[in-house]
Amino acid sequence: MPTPPYRQIADELRRQILSGELGAGEKVPSENALALQHGVAPETARAALGVLAAEGLTEARRGSGTRVRDFKPILRRGTKRLAQSGWGEGRSIWEADLDGRPLTTDRVTVEELPCPAHIARALDLEADAPVWVRDRRYLVEDQPVMLATSYLPAVIVAGSPITEPDTGPGGTYARLADLGHKPVHFREVARARMPLPDEAEALALGKGTPVVLIVRYAYAAGGLPVEVNEMTLDASRYLMEWEFPA
Repeated sequence: MPTPPYRQIADELRRQILSGELGAGEKVPSENALALQHGVAPETARAALGVLAAEGLTEARRGSGTRVRDFKPILRRGTKRLAQSGWGEGRSIWEADLDGRPLTTDRVTVEELPCPAHIARALDLEADAPVWVRDRRYLVEDQPVMLATSYLPAVIVAGSPITEPDTGPGGTYARLADLGHKPVHFREVARARMPLPDEAEALALGKGTPVVLIVRYAYAAGGLPVEVNEMTLDASRYLMEWEFPA
């Protein structure tokens, strides 16, 4: 069967993107321009742009049209970023990832709440036991890249700087160490999916952009669970790296 016109247009645009003829961040021709160029209806041109968006090659940003996705990855160093040599000396775990790029947080809330059932099991707590919940959004170069929600047992962290928006140098793990519950072991579980509507809005995701979900479990000596951190990452902005001895 002949290739439908919208597929032919999408194939040509994809070739231009992959060859570099249309570079990262460059504007893709509009629906009307493509319709005029190829002699098709605007709906056909719209379908072609939809193919590229679904493949993650382009993204539509409000007020700036459709552009080739500008891939400036954050190299998330899964082992190096959690080393005690970093947070134990008062540095942010993000320093291992950003190479000097500016990091900010917003939408920060810190409150004591009843523990959700699935978190209670991970923290070895009774259902609805009090936990301190730290919820925030991370921005790199003023672009939202990750949402994170941490859960910490109230019996451990109540009254400490962990219950304040700013935990101080070294962050949560340094403060846990101050409380006598230094993390000595971490476990992370990751999976990918398409974003929920509120996630897509909070991360300003372009159409067709998936997210990576990472859940981190932190344990103190004796296997005591001290934190569960649920993270939602913009998959288009990250490369994942793990480095370990053979």
